[in-house]
Amino acid sequence: MKTKGAISQFLSTYYLHFNAASLVDAAKGYEDQLAKGSKMLVSLAGAMSTAELGKIFAEIIRQDKVHIISCTGANLEEDIMNLVAHSHYERVPNYRDLTPQDEWDLLERGLNRVTDTCIPEEEAFRRIQEHIVKIWKDAEAAGERYFPHEFMYKLLLSGVLEKHYEIDIKDSWMYAAAKANLPIIVPGWEDSTMGNIFASYVMKGELKASTMKSGIEYMTYLADWYTDNSTNGIGFFQIGGGIAGDFPICVVPMLYQDMERTDTPFWSYFCQISDSTTSYGSYSGAVPNEKITWGKLDMNTPKFIIESDATIVAPLIFAYLLDM
Repeated sequence: MKTKGAISQFLSTYYLHFNAASLVDAAKGYEDQLAKGSKMLVSLAGAMSTAELGKIFAEIIRQDKVHIISCTGANLEEDIMNLVAHSHYERVPNYRDLTPQDEWDLLERGLNRVTDTCIPEEEAFRRIQEHIVKIWKDAEAAGERYFPHEFMYKLLLSGVLEKHYEIDIKDSWMYAAAKANLPIIVPGWEDSTMGNIFASYVMKGELKASTMKSGIEYMTYLADWYTDNSTNGIGFFQIGGGIAGDFPICVVPMLYQDMERTDTPFWSYFCQISDSTTSYGSYSGAVPNEKITWGKLDMNTPKFIIESDATIVAPLIFAYLLDM
């Protein structure tokens, strides 16, 4: 094994208790999974792409330390938006002090705010729309259907966006995933900006809804992938909560209970980074043991929960995996 770098050594030396210790334990558990030949699913909720997770997550992809991704439609597209419009983003460090009038002023300037960062509508959304709509229409004319992430892969690999690149391409996790043709699951894609745009073209009669493969097809796609890749186990590394995590983790009980494939193995590792308070009725705030009752995890599955900010925690864990 490679010698650990300064960040990893710092974590091992000083992150000894509470959430800090959970972070190190989870990183070591992830590393153990890879060492024994297990594959890993990473789920991305929240706005991790706008938080520029790609700066380190792209390298995780290139080094084969993630084998399938589940993400929201927002994370799918916002990595590409950052790629082509980075210089037009505006940071608002005093976002807690904004008045409703301040927020309205941002809207009128075409700036959509995500916490302290504003995404520029014209340079980000519309720059992608121009090209992705042509790809959608070309597929439909040819009688072809694809998943949302496959259309995005076509967009990136076509080279039509290259003239717009504003960051180093190595920092785009979507480009790294496209080059690797990494499987991606995008549950609820319809609520993303590109999903809304696609729906508008369907409403105008310019595209058919069936040209875009559906969430049910994503579940069956995931079921086949899980069945084919679970010989040595598949781990589940969840960043945030919500549909990006809830959708893919359900594939195990679906296969075991509904398909009656009782030889389906449970997820072999589970970690969630969440700032959701443990509470009654909350999925994001549920402790991992609750997932045992739903047939997702085994009693002996290594389980970790890190109650903290994913924008702080995820880069540290990925740095540990990269021996940084």
